[in-house]
Amino acid sequence: MWIVLLVVVVLVVVLLSKTVLVVPQATSAVIERLGRFRTVALPGLNMLVPFLDRVRAKIDLREQVVSFPPQSVITQDNLTVSIDTVVYFQVTEARSAVYEISNYIDGVEQLTTTTLRNVVGGMSLEETLTSRDQINGQLRGVLDSETGRWGIRVARVELKAIDPPPSVQDSMEKQMRADREKRAMILNAEGERESAIKTAEGQKQSQILAAEGAKQAAILSAEGERQSSILRSQGERASKYLRAQGEAKAIEKRFAAVRRSKPTPEMLAYQYLQTLPEMAQGDANKVWVVPSEFSRSLEGFARMLATPGEDGVFRYEPPQEEPPVTPPEEDDSSVASWFDMSSNPEVAEAVRAAEAVARKEVPTDISTTPRASSEGQE
Repeated sequence: MWIVLLVVVVLVVVLLSKTVLVVPQATSAVIERLGRFRTVALPGLNMLVPFLDRVRAKIDLREQVVSFPPQSVITQDNLTVSIDTVVYFQVTEARSAVYEISNYIDGVEQLTTTTLRNVVGGMSLEETLTSRDQINGQLRGVLDSETGRWGIRVARVELKAIDPPPSVQDSMEKQMRADREKRAMILNAEGERESAIKTAEGQKQSQILAAEGAKQAAILSAEGERQSSILRSQGERASKYLRAQGEAKAIEKRFAAVRRSKPTPEMLAYQYLQTLPEMAQGDANKVWVVPSEFSRSLEGFARMLATPGEDGVFRYEPPQEEPPVTPPEEDDSSVASWFDMSSNPEVAEAVRAAEAVARKEVPTDISTTPRASSEGQE
């Protein structure tokens, strides 16, 4: 009895396992009945006919990433390069992926390899290294069109690495090094050229400024010399004018004093005798001859300068009162500016500025003061 019951339970369990099919999310199952395609089971709970229906294959509907091993590809310039590829694809029709190709992953790999060789074979090495986006686009277009009948959609194709031969890599490194050195030399030459231009421009500006400064200094010096010469000439002119006026006034005063003193011929003779020694002084005066007509000369001099009195003696009459002497600058308006002693305002301002600069304290270097004091102590 228990054996029969156990057999019934086992049959029920087997029957349920053959009847109920649970498909996970993002997965589909291809169902066959008696060896023929029946349907594609969707995610969730699905019912089967026991012992008639079976699951042929379960297909992952998520996007898959397959990295293929490096492939040796010959470029247009007969250089062999090793290229690693990565393909992103997704199964969109489970029935086609099962019945149209035996192994769709191997098919994608072989199709990628052949397409890659066709694309890269028409390019040079330099184009291959610099045209990855173009190669990726061509590979994706070919793979997507060819794998569409397999129920596969190729999202994108990426080239992970393109490795040229070691000799080519060495040559490329040398070329890149030479290019970098060339660019460095060009940049250095450009910098030196700019530096030379800037230096020449600075020297030009410096020479221009120096010439302008020398020009201004020469102009100011010439102007100063001109003003100095003018002032010196004006001073000498005023000095000569005053000296001449002084000598004229002195002669006038002297003759007026002589007239007021009423000298006699004897007095004039006496004065004349007193001046003889002074006239004889000097290294060149070795012999002095007294004129024989001395008294007659004195008499003629007295008659010319004096008037005869009642006793017949010639005497000098006192001169009339002379008008007060006016300053020389008031004698003539044309010479009034000669005696202007007021200073030029510009000159006075320059003198005050120079005095202000001279009064400024000279800053002393504090750091050198202790050393100087220590040296003084030593």
